[in-house]
Amino acid sequence: MTQAFTDITAVLQDYFDALYFCDTEILQRVFHPKAIYATADETPMLYRTMAEYVPVVAARQSPASRGEARRDHIDAIDLAGENTAVARLRCSIGQRDFVDFLTLIRIGGQWRIIAKVFQIIERQP
Repeated sequence: MTQAFTDITAVLQDYFDALYFCDTEILQRVFHPKAIYATADETPMLYRTMAEYVPVVAARQSPASRGEARRDHIDAIDLAGENTAVARLRCSIGQRDFVDFLTLIRIGGQWRIIAKVFQIIERQP
């Protein structure tokens, strides 16, 4: 595995931890401050800046505190060059499964998520 894959995988594991524990400190470390968050699964389309998204995560009851089993997986990481990558991930929160497409950029030697576009899949209880 190349160093870039190793570094990106570490960022993605932190991303999963941030969501599972609703840890906004980790969340802000893995996302670029100018990152976007979007899905067309809500009407109107849901679009948030990081300034809007971080408080939403902070206000959630974490899956960890509810004793939910972790269900997160990296499906693929595709490097476009030395500083750009796309990752496809799956994770679950409550009765929702998510397929996330994360675009990452490397700035100052560090990989950060610059865009999160995702699909919501409702699970039957």
